[in-house]
Amino acid sequence: MPLPLDTSFIHKEGVSRSEFVKKLHERVRNQIENQIKVYATKGNRGRNELVLNEGDWVWLHLRKDRFPSKRKSKLSPRGDGPFQVLERINNNAYRLDLQEEYGVSNTFNITNLVPFAGVVDSDDVGSIDLRKNPLQEGGDDAILPRSGPIIRAMARRL
Repeated sequence: MPLPLDTSFIHKEGVSRSEFVKKLHERVRNQIENQIKVYATKGNRGRNELVLNEGDWVWLHLRKDRFPSKRKSKLSPRGDGPFQVLERINNNAYRLDLQEEYGVSNTFNITNLVPFAGVVDSDDVGSIDLRKNPLQEGGDDAILPRSGPIIRAMARRL
């Protein structure tokens, strides 16, 4: 409720004090807004915004809380994919072409997605299983100079 504007009851010192407090609040508000901008600039330095389009391929991070059946031990893979982006909901949320065996919603935050760097042909997707990493045939395995376990120093030399 505003104060009455009858000037006979208003003390001059009270008016000047209230104006001082209003100006102080405005200065503090401006200072806080400027500091927020400085913090955002410093915090986002070197950060690239990732925006995916429909049809892009991404790797999916398998978080323990969302994929408990896929992350039973610490030796289980932490990611899976590649999966195709079906729809961009906004810059932070994407809908993926996720298989039903996962049993979760197919909408993911950008923090759980990593762009797939390889080349995927739409014709070969059905015939090639990109989720496996088969050993290459015909490659030369390194012949170790001695048998036994490999220690850290020996691994550095190799």
